[in-house]
Amino acid sequence: MRPEPPDRTRRTAGIRLRISSPTTISRYYNSVFTREMLRGSLFEFKPLNALHRARTATLFFLVFGFSYLVLNRTFDSCQIRLPDYLISSTEMFSSALSLSDSDDTSLETVLRAASMDDNTVILTTLNEAWAEPNNSILDLFLTSFRLGYQTSRLLDHLVIITLDQKAFVSCKRVHRHCFALTTEGVDFSQEAYFMTPDYLKMMWRRIDFLRSVLEMGYNFLFTDADVMWFRDPFPHFYQDADFQIACDHYSGNSTDVSTNIPNGGFSFVRSNTRSIEFYKYWYSSREVYPDLHDQDVLNNIKYDAILTDLNLNLRFLDTNYFGGFCEPSKDMEKVCTMHANCCVGLENKVHDLKIMLQDWKNFMALPSGIKSSSGPTWSPPKNCSHALHRHLGLSEDESRVETVR
Repeated sequence: MRPEPPDRTRRTAGIRLRISSPTTISRYYNSVFTREMLRGSLFEFKPLNALHRARTATLFFLVFGFSYLVLNRTFDSCQIRLPDYLISSTEMFSSALSLSDSDDTSLETVLRAASMDDNTVILTTLNEAWAEPNNSILDLFLTSFRLGYQTSRLLDHLVIITLDQKAFVSCKRVHRHCFALTTEGVDFSQEAYFMTPDYLKMMWRRIDFLRSVLEMGYNFLFTDADVMWFRDPFPHFYQDADFQIACDHYSGNSTDVSTNIPNGGFSFVRSNTRSIEFYKYWYSSREVYPDLHDQDVLNNIKYDAILTDLNLNLRFLDTNYFGGFCEPSKDMEKVCTMHANCCVGLENKVHDLKIMLQDWKNFMALPSGIKSSSGPTWSPPKNCSHALHRHLGLSEDESRVETVR
């Protein structure tokens, strides 16, 4: 048979391609591609020398890196979220700390998940130093909820506000509700010693954050992590108070502004216009008293006319229910919380808080009749007492009330 002319061959092939289905075309090209690949691998294989291998490896990593950047930008632009197990903890933390609108949503989500029916949440702050895995303040804090009388259920409403990455990771390991909060240019991961510049920044950052929680419509019970919880405190709060706070020294009168010495490590605040404006004023007052921490500033502004103008209902909490090392609760059958105040140094706090928890366990192990009749008391703080005297420059037989957290 005589072969057709070349132009007719092309024409016929074109007709065949036009009437072929897409599946047929795909199979045709796949078979051609496969044959060419096999031919190259069988007949054109050459041993690679070291230089060739190095060039190949370099080219591979360049292509891989470029592909990753392209895909990463594509995912970001399309707002596609990868599963959490494909994202490193560092990337997760960084995304949690960005100051975008999505962060407010994240905080809202955490607060909503933890809130009680009346929009109340329990808040504490945590940094790396207080979250050390071995005998940490965090461990003791959570343990107190589990040892306390009907307090373990309150953990469902506790949000831990972490101030650095390691604290966030530690929180997620042991607790359900965690939120990452940072201050640009400030490292809050290490222990902030009392009245140092980092300590002051940390305290004022906290005040500003709590104001934002109030503006979101949430009531909060703020507690330092070195406050041990032994009973539900909510039945002992004043129903008509906007702002109520624990004391280093309690005069016996909850409205006594002049004698009560407040401690910002434990406070219950209801969200309303009065409390929000008060927190704004408190935070702005740091500029008037630049060398004082939030507690001492509060001690100064509690006399200001703005509290009267705002009609803020301020109450101080009885140390019989909300005690501490400064002024311990005298009745273990009434105590709700005990604070490691009047104490300096993380190790000193941990040492004496362990003694406090053991005192509580011993008390709870007593028969009911003996609990009320024997009048068990707290062991005096040991390391904290010595450290406080050294901090204040006092001899061991001298005493003085000082607002040291």
